Amino acid sequence: MTTEFIAINSTAQKITSQKPNKDIQAIVRIVLFLLALTIICSFFSIVNAGERGVLMKFGEVQPEILNEGIHPIIPIVNTVEKLSVRVQNQEITTEASSKDLQNVYTDVALNWHIIPEKTNLIFQRVGNQEAIVHRIINPAVKEVLKAVMANYTAEEIITARGEVKAGVDKTLRTRLATYNIEIDDISLVNIHFSDQFNHAVEAKQIAEQEAKRAGFLALKARNQAQANFNLAQGEAESHRLIVESLTPSILQRQAIAKWDGRMPWISTGSGDNTRLFQLELDEIVKAAQTNPNQERVESRSELIDALLKEKESELNKN
Repeated sequence: MTTEFIAINSTAQKITSQKPNKDIQAIVRIVLFLLALTIICSFFSIVNAGERGVLMKFGEVQPEILNEGIHPIIPIVNTVEKLSVRVQNQEITTEASSKDLQNVYTDVALNWHIIPEKTNLIFQRVGNQEAIVHRIINPAVKEVLKAVMANYTAEEIITARGEVKAGVDKTLRTRLATYNIEIDDISLVNIHFSDQFNHAVEAKQIAEQEAKRAGFLALKARNQAQANFNLAQGEAESHRLIVESLTPSILQRQAIAKWDGRMPWISTGSGDNTRLFQLELDEIVKAAQTNPNQERVESRSELIDALLKEKESELNKN
C-alpha cells in the first residue's frame, strides 16, 4: 500500500514539473514567430494612399520613387521615407507695409502640395514635410506679401483686393515652383490696418458723407428756388392773361350775374337834414351814362357823385 502511494506521488511530481516547461515553450514559439514576422516585414515597405516613398540606399537618395502599395526592399541596405502628396493647408499671419507706409496685417490661407514626380528631389534638398513648411512655405509667403503690398497704397489694397491677390498668387507660384511645390489656391482671408489708420478712414468717410449731404441740400435748395421762380412766373402769366381777357362788357355781365336785385340806399346831408333814399335802376343807368353837366362817368365814385347831385337837384325843385 505504501509502495503504491509513493509511485503515484512521484508520477504527479513529474506531471507538475512538465507543465511549466510547456508554457515556456509556447512563449518561446510566439516570440520566434513574431521575430520571424518582423524580419519578413522588414523586406517590404508599404506606401499608403496619398503618399510617395523616397527610397534610400545606405542613406543616399535613389532616383526611384515608390508609389502607393507594397514594395520589396533590402533591410539595412534600403530605407524608405514617406512624404504626403495630398493638398496641405497652411494658415499664415504676416505684416507688411503699403506704398504709403501704412502697416498691413494679412491672414493668408494657402493650399499646396508636393509634385509627386519630384518627391525625392524636394526631400533631398529640403527634408520632410515639417521642414518644407518652416523653411520654405512660411518665409516665401511673408516675403511675397511684403513685395506685393509695397506696390499699392492702403486704399488701393482695399479697393483692388482682387488685383492684389492675383499678384501674390502669381509671384508665390513662381517662387515655390523652384522647390517643386505647386500652389492649389491662396486666399487673403483678412486684411486689416492699424487702429490709427482705421480711425482716419472712418473720419474721412464721415467727412465725405457730410459733404455729399451738404451738396444734396444745396442742390435741393436750388431746385426749390427754380420751382418757386417757375411757379411765380406761371402765376404772373396767368394774371396777365386774365387781365387781358376782362373787357368792360364781361365785367358788367359778371356784376349783373352776381347782383341780388336790391337797389342801394343813399344818405345825404348831416344831422337833422340827413335824408335816406333808394336809387332806382333807371336812375343808375342814366347816371352811368351822363352826369348833370353831360360829362362821361368813368368811375364808381363819379357815378355816386352824379347820382347824389341829380337827386338833390330834384329834391330842391320839389
